[in-house]
Amino acid sequence: MEPSQMNLSHAILGHGDYDSDFSDDETSKKSDGERNRNEDALLTKPFQKEKQSKVAHRQVAADEWDREEARNRRFHLIAMDAYARHKKLVNDYILFYGGKKEDFKRSGANDKTDLDIVRENHRFLWREEDEVDMTWEKRLSKKYYDKLFKEYCIADLTKYKENKFGFRWRHEKEVISGKGQFFCGSKHCDEKEGLKSWEVNFGYIEHGEKKNALVKLRLCPECTYKLNFHHRRKEVKPKKKRASSEQSSEVLKSKKSRLSSPQKHKSMKKKKHKEQAEESDDSDKGSSNSDDRDGPSDSDYWKGPVQETEEKTREEEFDEYFQDLFL
Repeated sequence: MEPSQMNLSHAILGHGDYDSDFSDDETSKKSDGERNRNEDALLTKPFQKEKQSKVAHRQVAADEWDREEARNRRFHLIAMDAYARHKKLVNDYILFYGGKKEDFKRSGANDKTDLDIVRENHRFLWREEDEVDMTWEKRLSKKYYDKLFKEYCIADLTKYKENKFGFRWRHEKEVISGKGQFFCGSKHCDEKEGLKSWEVNFGYIEHGEKKNALVKLRLCPECTYKLNFHHRRKEVKPKKKRASSEQSSEVLKSKKSRLSSPQKHKSMKKKKHKEQAEESDDSDKGSSNSDDRDGPSDSDYWKGPVQETEEKTREEEFDEYFQDLFL
């Protein structure tokens, strides 16, 4: 091979003196890439992490997915109200563990209302012995008992042929309407004519203990027949007015007897003075006959103080007014 041909082949293989039109572009791209890297290095912050050029591991991706899902679920749970949140949690539990919704229902067999507690601890008559160990149930029942009116009773006479009667105290609405006092005291009767008052020895069993109580009630003739079907009870009759007048006179006498000793001494002096005045009046009877016809003479004024009519107190007037009303 000739030497000229050898130089040509070496020039072609070694890219000798031949240039390409794209050589400038390649060098410019390399310089731009280096420049961008330098700028990125300058702009990176000290706490900034390096960009991952590789694909993340599957476990890392799964953890990130779980974290994002938990964040979304927490956001939705917070946005719900308490009842919707409870329903969602119950449904999720049933879907995951299985079961029925009936298993989550609370049993109401042992639930008690205030009325049930009052019925369990109620007493017809509360005594001091019953108030020793007071629980909150007994206090509730005692509070209800204090609101009842214990003057007249309401009677249940449905089993009068078996000699079984039920009695209870009146509440506020019955007192206002007059039930048991101005109307018949039977539970199923509203008659208001011919009412009579009766006293009954009420025997009952309460909390396993037998007790007695004397109660008063007003009944119409028909209900009176039912009450006295087996044997006659005691009828409460109003007291006579004479007895009341005698009592009032006795009260006045007792008030007069409470006078102090100096007042008694003054009364004795007045009596002596009256006697002297009467002696002087006897001598002047003839001259004073004409004046007696027109009005009281001077001797009448010396006989003693004017007898005042006894004024009754308000309590005595009320007693007389309500004497027949509450019987």
